Amino acid sequence: MTRKRLLLIFTGLFILISFPVGILISKTMDGKTSDDPKYGNEMQTNYRIYSPVIPENLSFAGETVPIDVYYVYEAIDRELLVNTYWQSNLILMIKRAYRFFPIIEPILAREKVPDDFKYLALIESSFMNVSSPAGAAGFWQFLKATGERFGLEINAEVDERYDLEKSTVAACKYLKIMQKQFNSWTCAAAAYNMGETGLKKQMDAQKQNSYWDLYLNTETSRYVSRILSLKIIMEAPTKYGLYLRYSDLYQPVQMRKIEVDTAIASLIDFSIAQKSNYRILKEHNAWLRSTSLTNKSKKKYIIQLPENGFSSRSRQLSGLSSKFAIYKADSINPK
Repeated sequence: MTRKRLLLIFTGLFILISFPVGILISKTMDGKTSDDPKYGNEMQTNYRIYSPVIPENLSFAGETVPIDVYYVYEAIDRELLVNTYWQSNLILMIKRAYRFFPIIEPILAREKVPDDFKYLALIESSFMNVSSPAGAAGFWQFLKATGERFGLEINAEVDERYDLEKSTVAACKYLKIMQKQFNSWTCAAAAYNMGETGLKKQMDAQKQNSYWDLYLNTETSRYVSRILSLKIIMEAPTKYGLYLRYSDLYQPVQMRKIEVDTAIASLIDFSIAQKSNYRILKEHNAWLRSTSLTNKSKKKYIIQLPENGFSSRSRQLSGLSSKFAIYKADSINPK
């Protein structure tokens, strides 16, 4: 068969296949399809978007939120709307929180920092080991100078801003200092975002002590309301249309700790020797920033890897336990 004949056949087939689609597109694009009234009625009958309900009584870190003040109400309403209807991001945050809240919560309790601050870490990073254009890094988004100020090691090989346990302790130290300075956990949260110097300057200039009554930059003005919006939703997810099974949530991983106080020439070889791989090692030890660890000072480090079998999702699911729950059992509606 000649090339010209083949070309004619394929062209004909293409026209034949695409013709009905072309008709469908032309019908729907010109706005004159016969089922428009039916389609419109179906949308009216079945499509619903609701404005999320804000609780009448609301607190942050034990401090009453003045929800009756209209601009406070509207600020929280904005963040609740944004989070409720940014469903993909919200669901991912909830899934990740199930894995990481059990690590953060005991540290907050031990350090005597209110449990609500776990939501601060969540809005800072969505529980991803990210770095910002300004150089903030890790779940708690520490800048280098601030991280070092609170005892985190930060260099080319080790960056403890990416160590969840150590960075949570550092965040607690910072927040307690801010709470003592401003006599308010809410102001401590604001200071975490904009810095204590900037917050104090605005308080003095505006002659106000309450975060809620300060005129601040957009990011800090929205900051505590963003934290509260996640708290509201995650404490009662079904009220906001979220129905997740426990098996949908990213399960906590049972870890084993390996103590090292010598150099590691190759972390890749190290991971293989531990019957693991480099991807898993980096997943759970993002603070290791190179492929080796020179450790000239012979410092003691703890490298964490999943216990035998716990990189298996089926193994994780086989051990579901309510002790890891971030919701009450009846609020998540497991199926």
